[in-house]
Amino acid sequence: MSNLPIAKAITAGLEAAMTKDDRVLLMGEDIGQLGGVFRVTEGLKAKFGASRVMDTPLAESGIIGTAIGLALNGYRPVCEIQFDGFIFPAFNQITTQLAKLTNRLEGAGNLPIVIRVPYGGHIGAVEHHQESPEAYFAHTPGLKLVSPSTANDAYWMIQQAIESNDPVMFFEPKSKYWTKGEVSLNTPTHQLHKTVVAREGEHVTVLGHGAMVHVLLQAAGLAQSEGISLEVLDLRSLSPIDYLPILRSVSKTGRLVVAQEAPGFVSIGSEIAATVTEQAFYSLDAPVLRVSGFDVPFPPAKLEKLYLPDADRVLEAVDRALAF
Repeated sequence: MSNLPIAKAITAGLEAAMTKDDRVLLMGEDIGQLGGVFRVTEGLKAKFGASRVMDTPLAESGIIGTAIGLALNGYRPVCEIQFDGFIFPAFNQITTQLAKLTNRLEGAGNLPIVIRVPYGGHIGAVEHHQESPEAYFAHTPGLKLVSPSTANDAYWMIQQAIESNDPVMFFEPKSKYWTKGEVSLNTPTHQLHKTVVAREGEHVTVLGHGAMVHVLLQAAGLAQSEGISLEVLDLRSLSPIDYLPILRSVSKTGRLVVAQEAPGFVSIGSEIAATVTEQAFYSLDAPVLRVSGFDVPFPPAKLEKLYLPDADRVLEAVDRALAF
């Protein structure tokens, strides 16, 4: 066991993957000598050399396009998008090429590419640095999306994503980069695309991913003091979604609150609410409720606390669910 911040758990996971397989390459802006703006790739260029940890031009479309060519020639590129809002120049390459090429080639070629995306708010940054664009990509067939909330998951999930023969978008909750946790270095606890129970409960199921899991756990602690037991689920995989643990939990509690930092309209939370309503209608004692960022562009840093869901907004939804 080792105690690591999430950022350094990802670093350790990348190092382990690169040591295991010399086809694994890192690509991105300022990831080499600087070690990335969040220092996630710090020290890896010194260990593996500039041919495997490559500083790229400021051209996200070029990064992904180059990675596609490398993957088709047997490499396993890991691309870093410096900030969430910078991913849109690469949107065309990701959604029209990367997501579709395996199908277009009828399985004759694989695209084992990982795209690392630091995402979400709570860091007081400027425009294009605090967004949650995951729904754009979850909507696109051919892409897999995951997001760890703990250091242990960060360490293992980045390795599992790199080992996948499908393109995986790895959304990293940057506000939790320096949150420490125990990391088991021997064996992964869960499969990559697995929803897990982060805290057992009885009265209401609350579900989220990434940094939102920490908010839900905080809400569960506050609710417990009032005699309300929340079961906290960590989604972990945004596409595909592992629904069995969700449906099992809802059948126990009869209520579900889905929380996310992203805007609520046409979102991952919307999809989960619809699917649970379809598949577990007779288990529900209340409508599935959603807590999300507001349907406006991400505001200036001084207003982010008003925009992002917190424990109070989660508990307000819990109270509404229990009122039915």
